[in-house]
Amino acid sequence: MMADRPHILIVEDERDLSDLLVYNLKRSGYSTATASAGRAALDAVAKHAPDLILLDVMIPELPGTEVAARLRAEPASASIPIIMLTAKGEETDQVVGLKLGADDYVTKPFSMKVLLARIEALLRRSGRFSGERGIMKLGPIEINTDTHQAALHDQPIKLTLTEFRILASLVQAGGRVLSRNALMTRAMGPGVTVTERTIDVHVTSIRKKLAESAHIVKTVRGVGYRCSLSVDEDSATDLDGAAS
Repeated sequence: MMADRPHILIVEDERDLSDLLVYNLKRSGYSTATASAGRAALDAVAKHAPDLILLDVMIPELPGTEVAARLRAEPASASIPIIMLTAKGEETDQVVGLKLGADDYVTKPFSMKVLLARIEALLRRSGRFSGERGIMKLGPIEINTDTHQAALHDQPIKLTLTEFRILASLVQAGGRVLSRNALMTRAMGPGVTVTERTIDVHVTSIRKKLAESAHIVKTVRGVGYRCSLSVDEDSATDLDGAAS
């Protein structure tokens, strides 16, 4: 569940650009926080998890790529959408950023209107900006985190609490791969000792309950699981595009 105003953390060491982003984001209805260095960004996320992060690559202390990697390694921040901002425009730089956990990549200089549109699209895709409080949707699947209920084609799905948390985590991840360890932590809480096979069993049960929509929950070989509406991609394709 998110606040009425989506909260965005701006990680940018150029003061003029940071101020410009704050001004435009607030005008667009977002709340904001800023950090000008890598460690400060990690501290800001720990204190108040944002709904999205605008992350410059070239920042002091820790580069943006390292910040992204550390955020993705922590269950509490693994699903926060990240848009990387950088002057580097080479395709290889973009691939590195995306593989380290960025969801989108915007090169400087950029159009503020385009950036705002991509922020809104990413928030919607991640399930964090749905217009209805606590509601996340992915194709025929609807997740209500307020009531802990799920529906398929507007018909209730009977999920256990663990199954609900796993499916909700995958839908909220917006297509990003979640490892079995990350899913165990989200579904069962930290410190619970279970085998990775336990998650596989739960996912199998979820797929059975999704019936003809079971293909939405995809296995990424050697990594974990992700949700996608595509019906023609295979696990190898998922793995190639995943941050691993």
